[in-house]
Amino acid sequence: MESENEKARIEIVVVEPGKRPYLKTIERTLESMQAVVGGLIEQVCPFEDHVSLICNEEGKLEGLPISRALRDENGRIYDLVAGTFFITYSPPESDTFESLPEELAKKYIGTYALPECVFKSDGHLLVLKYDPKDCTAVY
Repeated sequence: MESENEKARIEIVVVEPGKRPYLKTIERTLESMQAVVGGLIEQVCPFEDHVSLICNEEGKLEGLPISRALRDENGRIYDLVAGTFFITYSPPESDTFESLPEELAKKYIGTYALPECVFKSDGHLLVLKYDPKDCTAVY
């Protein structure tokens, strides 16, 4: 049985610009979530899984570095996330964010495994994934 302290904490996947994603346990409070993203939070639900992407609501306006691209089911980029964001479990039967189940945590660590560098060329966005250890381009 979970203690009150355990219920007050959730495990999330944090994705920072230029870094590999990692698991982090935070308090289940607005202040803790805002601390992770560095400002006001915005909830985005771009995935079929019951997860939410929580980012800085004003990240692009504040000029935060681009972290990752969001892609549609065909792999086309439709948006960019600026600054640090995190993935949390958001089951439809709950009105709060929950800890990510292990299989979803692994999935999203894999999805965002490599940092991305975004370029604009001839009206198109180009994304280069790279290994942060040695800055070797992966694709």
